[in-house]
Amino acid sequence: MLFTDTDRARVATAIADAEATTAGEIVVIVSTESHRYPATVLSVATLLALAVPMAALVAGWSPSALFGDWSEGPALETRSLEALVILQVLVFGAVLALLWFTGLGRTLTPGGLRRDRVHRAALTQFKARSLERTAGRTGVLIYIDEPEHIAEVIADTGIYARVPADHWGTTIAALTAGIKAGRPADGVVAAVALAGDVLATHFPRLADDVNELPDGLIEI
Repeated sequence: MLFTDTDRARVATAIADAEATTAGEIVVIVSTESHRYPATVLSVATLLALAVPMAALVAGWSPSALFGDWSEGPALETRSLEALVILQVLVFGAVLALLWFTGLGRTLTPGGLRRDRVHRAALTQFKARSLERTAGRTGVLIYIDEPEHIAEVIADTGIYARVPADHWGTTIAALTAGIKAGRPADGVVAAVALAGDVLATHFPRLADDVNELPDGLIEI
């Protein structure tokens, strides 16, 4: 696991300390579930299967290489076509299984598409965890996708109206620095502190403020 029980306790404390000075709400989510990319898998399998006839033509291959009797008789063309179709099906199935059950499907998926997938997952969690329904629209999600090695911050509309966008780049940099150094908890704590500081500046804690969302590290 990316985080130990001690790490989780540190993150929960960091969130509570940050929220003690602000009306904002900070949620940290770590996703450990590997993504599958069916579009990539199907596309590559289909392209390689469609390439079989051309590869056979270039290589000078014919069904008679496997079945000697196929080189005789009037049904040669029909049998050759059948052999190519069968070979295409086998190639399609083999490539499909290989990419689906190994990490090759992810490796062959462009980085931009993988980042979009993570962004959509983060937005889904932002809504599912009620971050868009906080008083004052001051929810902040720090989202970490462990398998994809991608992290991002999503802030609600009330925050974006006041906090410069480049501040979140600094927050992500602090987070990823800790992760790359092998100290993920340090990175998360640093990111939470930066988020808490900017929230305290623009959204100080109110006298009647209540803790609307849980402070603990959420792992999915």
